[in-house]
Amino acid sequence: MARKFITALLLFILFWQSGSSSDHPKREFRGAWIHTVGNQLFRTMSSDSMQNYLRQTLDKLEIAGVNAVIFQVRPQADALYKSELEPWSRFITGEQGKAPDPAWDPLEFMIEESHKRGMELHAWCNPYRVTSNDTEQLHPSHLYFRNPSIFKRYGTQLYFDPGEPASIKHTVEVIADIVSRYNVDAIHFDDYFYPYPIQFEEFHDDASFVKYAKQQGFEYWQKADWRRNNVTTLIKQLNDTIKAIKPWVRFGISPFGIHRNHKDTPDGSGSMTNGLSNYEQLYADVPLWVKEGWIDYNVPQLYWKIGHPAADYKTLIEWWDKSNHGGHLYIGQSIGTFREPDVENPAKTQFEAKMRMVRELPNVHGNVWWPGWTIASNPNGFADSLENRYQKYPSLIPAYTHLDTIPPPPVEKLSYRNATIRWEAPKISDPMQQPHFFAVYRFPEGVGQDISNPEYLLKLVKEPYYKPKDDKSGKRRYYYVVTAIDRCWNESEPGEALRVRH
Repeated sequence: MARKFITALLLFILFWQSGSSSDHPKREFRGAWIHTVGNQLFRTMSSDSMQNYLRQTLDKLEIAGVNAVIFQVRPQADALYKSELEPWSRFITGEQGKAPDPAWDPLEFMIEESHKRGMELHAWCNPYRVTSNDTEQLHPSHLYFRNPSIFKRYGTQLYFDPGEPASIKHTVEVIADIVSRYNVDAIHFDDYFYPYPIQFEEFHDDASFVKYAKQQGFEYWQKADWRRNNVTTLIKQLNDTIKAIKPWVRFGISPFGIHRNHKDTPDGSGSMTNGLSNYEQLYADVPLWVKEGWIDYNVPQLYWKIGHPAADYKTLIEWWDKSNHGGHLYIGQSIGTFREPDVENPAKTQFEAKMRMVRELPNVHGNVWWPGWTIASNPNGFADSLENRYQKYPSLIPAYTHLDTIPPPPVEKLSYRNATIRWEAPKISDPMQQPHFFAVYRFPEGVGQDISNPEYLLKLVKEPYYKPKDDKSGKRRYYYVVTAIDRCWNESEPGEALRVRH
């Protein structure tokens, strides 16, 4: 009896260990949205205090295992960076067009600080929103005063008219300017294309429809198709422009979580949901963009709980998993829904069930957390759960092999001097193969040096050195291995291991 118990216990331990290793994927996108629209805090801060606040936030995101920061830099046809095309954002100083004093560039700052921590920086831009309400004052230099005909008021807000070619042209120019001047890893758009509908109010784009639809091949009954074509035209032009400037810079979209409802699709291809849809109300055909390769990743915002009567999380994540057309699919996660009671066991939360779906569905490659700011405050122990369980070890972002499949050469000349591990990366002229980050692995003596096991991945670093922490249990021998990672996340072969005692 005792022997059977011990055998069963050993089998359980082995099963638990094998299951736990699958909980820590070597590659996974772990993003955090850092929004600035509506921010009332920055206007009360000095430049130094704001920078310290951002550094502290990034430190906490790094501890929680985040590997990509999605920072909002163009919330309302304005700029949280130095721009000659649009005025400074009101959300940094409290007044549109007013520069920070002393002068600094938030986008440049966030790029440098994110990269220092081994995290990507995605520049998050809103394509067409101009104001949030009718009390906001536009700076006299704003494009609205030079070309008011391409803007429309809807409810209490002001928007670009997506049907006006000049709206597309200006948006593309703004993004091209960012990509040209800044070392961003990606351009990120949210779900605001045509505005969210207001009950009993129509978006008044009749003038642009009459002006352009016929010559673009649309009849008077095809206004919805024309609107979708306007948004698709923007997306395609943006991707072409980005890749022409820097072919490694990715372009990602974060749409509303429902593409189409089943009841609205004659072929029954929509999800079994009942809510607003990207296709019908926002005129965004996201699966088409994925299929055609016009976007590099897709982050549907699945901000509902498992069991939601109109928009069930399980239904939607499974629908997107089946409809991703081979692209990179990350799930936009609302942190607040992770404390909802589990459907099968109300004594625990839905955290485990949601993460299990993300990691078991074959075409899902990670998460983006909303709102990213709150991770720093650890609501309901959320950051603790990421740090100690779900994002316990660092993770490489899944490689963008549709852009590049060639890894950089291995690093060379590992050495240990002045308590610091250093190495050299071969000089490469092709920017696609140049190391963008380095992955540092540490293996205790006697353990096989398997870089596929994330348990031994210590850190992603930007510069060719790493200062290890002393082992608190006393001097031990380790083998350190370093790999190079290019801008599309292809990883080099490991170089020669370095034996270190510390």
